[in-house]
Amino acid sequence: MKLETIAKPGRTDADDLVPSRYALSVGSLDVLIISDGVLPLPTETMSTNVTPDARAAWFNGMFLGPDMFDWALNVLVVRSGEQIILVDAGLGGQFPGFPRAGQFPRRLEAAGIPLEAVTDVVITHMHMDHVGGLLVDEVRKRLRPDVRIHVTSTEVEFWKDPDFSLTSMPSPVPDVLRSTAAQFVEAYGDKIRTFGNELKVAPGVTAKLTGGHTPGHCVVRVESNGERLTFAGDALFPVGFDHPDWHNGFEHDPEESVRVRVDLLREAAATGELLVATHLAFPSLGRVALDGDAFRWVASIWDY
Repeated sequence: MKLETIAKPGRTDADDLVPSRYALSVGSLDVLIISDGVLPLPTETMSTNVTPDARAAWFNGMFLGPDMFDWALNVLVVRSGEQIILVDAGLGGQFPGFPRAGQFPRRLEAAGIPLEAVTDVVITHMHMDHVGGLLVDEVRKRLRPDVRIHVTSTEVEFWKDPDFSLTSMPSPVPDVLRSTAAQFVEAYGDKIRTFGNELKVAPGVTAKLTGGHTPGHCVVRVESNGERLTFAGDALFPVGFDHPDWHNGFEHDPEESVRVRVDLLREAAATGELLVATHLAFPSLGRVALDGDAFRWVASIWDY
């Protein structure tokens, strides 16, 4: 995977108005952000601990809602030496009602990266919109036999008997999450490599346990030649900059999620590093600035 190849792909699928991928370099490492599409969610899932009026005011100010909004889905690809690392795998196509999600496999191909080239997959956590893409038959058949799939041991253990008592998800979701996590472990059990607090996946690419959103949630840091980018997974949501204390309905430990989110935002503001997150609007690339005691998202200017 070369930056000049993925930045200027050979073709664009007819149903994509623009190529839904964005290439950049972090030092000597090549990085590609791919949109897996969007899925519609109730606005209340972004703010389960605030009043309907406060929620409506924020979404109105963002020209979103009032009742539903499109939740972005992004995955990351990093080339480090001979390794090509996929971070998360999107939703997949097996869930009815989400026809605009599950796009990453064909968009990866359109970027000139065959699935067979992926050497490593890092799963930030085992929710269905992060592992579902690996359960698509075509993806499973085409991944190389020696692919390494990295997940924290805490995450794998959690999904043996998951606790949903602190979440506020739509009623059908917990059962789907349970079954999808179980299918993922069954499908890839011999390829899953668990790790503890931190794992060096490749030179310049490190996965680090954060907990919060799920007990085994991790982020992925890409560092080279003094530059750094963090893929935050589900530690950050669109509302999290203005209101980092607002709970997300999919968080298994909302209070711990707030602590993780604030720590991550403070660190990003201090380092000036680039951030990417699963559910920020594509290409989800920017920096965090401190505005008094508040955080401010500064989206990167597209380089094209």
